[in-house]
Amino acid sequence: MPHWLMYLLLFVTALIAGTQNALAGGGSFITFPALLFFGMGARAANITSTIALFPGQVTTGFAGRAHVSGAEGLSFRVLVCISLAGGVVGALLLLATPESFFARLVPFLVLFATAVFAWGSFFRQAAEGGRHLSPVYAALAQTAISIYGGYFGGGIGMLMLAALTLAGLKLRNAGATKNVLAGVMNASAVAIFAFSHDVHWAAACVVAVGAIAGGQAGAWLLVRVNEKLLRVAVVAIGAVLTIGLFVRAYN
Repeated sequence: MPHWLMYLLLFVTALIAGTQNALAGGGSFITFPALLFFGMGARAANITSTIALFPGQVTTGFAGRAHVSGAEGLSFRVLVCISLAGGVVGALLLLATPESFFARLVPFLVLFATAVFAWGSFFRQAAEGGRHLSPVYAALAQTAISIYGGYFGGGIGMLMLAALTLAGLKLRNAGATKNVLAGVMNASAVAIFAFSHDVHWAAACVVAVGAIAGGQAGAWLLVRVNEKLLRVAVVAIGAVLTIGLFVRAYN
């Protein structure tokens, strides 16, 4: 297949992923397999996808900055510091992971991310007005999520939304805060990944442009489409991707 056609397909895929992220989340379920199809190894695809989707995370976080908040006993500044540190640790762990081992680990990571997304989309109940995490446990939860986010990242939005609402934030504030914290933890990961030989910069730029454009389209479509159907589609993509990755890694 000609290179220009591959890049065109990658752009269209990123456009869909950016739209998906704006509407329901789970865009990495689309960009990650697209980069694998592009010919990258699992670790390179993960790193390139993280870098490529980062600009869209920044714009999303900036748009909702008015609703950003810390939790009781745990300031937003502390959450930012935890996310930065965790993102660094996760990114360094990924770079230290041998490619062959990561390729075998990826199916389990995608399975976990798909399960988290399905749980957050269809089964999780918001914790507003209910039992809350203490500041210590909320900090520990954010630390674990941040390390996972720097390492792989699938499903971090749902994990943070659950942790932040359990820490006492209202759902709207939790949503805006997790968008900013996702950008923060990926900023530290991107700063490290930028020096990795695994980054495919041409593909990352194409995906970044497509994802940003898709994000704008998603904002326009937000009140015009059925979000539940989109979430079903993300879970279906994750399930198919999990099966395919297991077959690829263990055959």
